[in-house]
Amino acid sequence: MNILVTGGCGLIGHNVVIRLQQLGHQVSIVDNKTNYGIIPQSEIDYLISEREKKIGNNSFVYAKDISNADDIDKIFNIEEPEIVIHMASFPRQKVVNSNPALGSRTMSEGLLNLLETCNKYEVRKFIYMSSSMVYGDFTDDVKEDAICKPQGQYGIMKLAGEWLVRDYSRRTNLIHTIIRPSAVYGPLDVEDRVISKFLLTAMRGGVLKVNGEKETLDFTYVDDAADGIVAAALSDNTENKTYNITKSHSVTLLKAAQIALSLAGGGTLVVKDKDKDFPSRGALNIDAARKDFGFSPKVDVEEGFQNYYNWLIDDMYFNKDKYLNVDNIILT
Repeated sequence: MNILVTGGCGLIGHNVVIRLQQLGHQVSIVDNKTNYGIIPQSEIDYLISEREKKIGNNSFVYAKDISNADDIDKIFNIEEPEIVIHMASFPRQKVVNSNPALGSRTMSEGLLNLLETCNKYEVRKFIYMSSSMVYGDFTDDVKEDAICKPQGQYGIMKLAGEWLVRDYSRRTNLIHTIIRPSAVYGPLDVEDRVISKFLLTAMRGGVLKVNGEKETLDFTYVDDAADGIVAAALSDNTENKTYNITKSHSVTLLKAAQIALSLAGGGTLVVKDKDKDFPSRGALNIDAARKDFGFSPKVDVEEGFQNYYNWLIDDMYFNKDKYLNVDNIILT
């Protein structure tokens, strides 16, 4: 099957691509390889290079922006995708807040371009990557039919995207599936995320800052997230439905920081007040995903953190000092 993945060089995206390749599908990728204006260019260049090595030569990567309608049309004309998995987006609230106009261009205009092009080329199914942020404040066991009250531009634009996708399904023959992940982490992630910051700060002997002692997140290991997305995309039971794809287990930010300190054997901890720009979140209910396509996340926080820490220890970019001082490797 021909499948196009936007954002296929991202953290979750490249793992989705690898799984689709292993299943024998022909996968093409659209990714503009942006640093969102806040990630060091050397870091994003390194991560994308490493992710592309894992993808290999079996998938062609179009370094294009989804907000350019002409480029998207040409790609669809060449690749003729039957399924589109749309993961290209500004990845979180902080990034959107730093440049709302550019965020809107990608998350709204880019989405509209893809939907129009899917309709033109009669794409069978469209997978939209939304976010748990659409719920706003929520406690444990929130289901997909819960009332959404997003806080902040990121969550609002993600929810608006869901409504756009549903409207195209209503007006055309395009089948959709909406995915709501939460706090995905793992190897080859950028440093500017909660778990990455905690682990790397602890490894460097710094101060871990916890914004809200009782605040929780439904941390999801990247392998589990990718498995769920691929299963939902390929299943015939997911037509025009919405799914939470998470570990379904809430962990306090304080506990996450303490695990990082224990793994690294260094660093200190300071607890601050809750960040008012972010909603309070718990664990999402994943019963629908279990029932419809057998989603079964396997990696708990302790194992996931250990896996990520082991990777960071051996990584030549994030652990430069180890290689420069011990192994005399010069990084360029």
